Amino acid sequence: MPKVSSLIVPYATYLRVYEPLAAFPEPERGHWARYARRPDRPSYQDELRRALADLAPTPPVPVPVHESDDAFVLEADGVVCVCPWRTRLRGWQALGGLAEDFPLPVLDALLPPFVRHQATQDYERWLADHPDARPWIRTATWQVPINWFVLFADDEREYAKGSAEVAPVLRYRTPMVQARRRVARGLRALRDAMEESLLIDGLVDVGRWLEEFHPRSLVELDYGGLVHALPAGTLEDDHSAADVAEGIAALRRGDEEGAGAAYGRLVERWRSVRDLRSAN
Repeated sequence: MPKVSSLIVPYATYLRVYEPLAAFPEPERGHWARYARRPDRPSYQDELRRALADLAPTPPVPVPVHESDDAFVLEADGVVCVCPWRTRLRGWQALGGLAEDFPLPVLDALLPPFVRHQATQDYERWLADHPDARPWIRTATWQVPINWFVLFADDEREYAKGSAEVAPVLRYRTPMVQARRRVARGLRALRDAMEESLLIDGLVDVGRWLEEFHPRSLVELDYGGLVHALPAGTLEDDHSAADVAEGIAALRRGDEEGAGAAYGRLVERWRSVRDLRSAN
């Protein structure tokens, strides 16, 4: 785990997919196989530092000029799996949502219109040659989207308390087959209980994204920098995936009161984070 003193803290959470090396065509497979053996692989904090460095010049560089050749790596049951950063692609996609997060005058001050326009044009040209491109990482700021919790069970939760020098960690990991199964079950329960909702739309979107990956992949939810926005006791007691699973199970039973109680626990737990975001 990284030392707290070295952290750059955007209050962001991450949904990542780690694919086995067999999912990648050559020569990319060979690159990742060699990369996985490196002892000096960078962390997500290194990616953040690079991104912030690009914003320092005038005008800022909102999207890297070249695509990253870095990835997160893990081994499960003897199989090496990688999650490519694809920082450039994710940067382009993130630009499209900035207007929802900032008033236009603030956005123009942060990233002048001509900079955003040029980046949009670059993305459109690139996308014409890469129509099937998709990121291995999704990012959310100041929250964990409820539909992400649907993918995981409470017994897949990993929590490390941390210390004065080491940041706490809260994450979930599950096999792709389990994540897809839970999406399907969750959608059936939600659609039986209600005609439409943002939760259904979000879960459909996540489910379509997961279908793009190898069936032997792993899916990870990482609280990332958001651990620093939650008090230690709140973080340790955070079992949001269990609450979501309980709520969906209640809907399947037709127990609206039980579903409402589970949802109420989620709202109460995340209220402090929402208030911090509004105060920032």
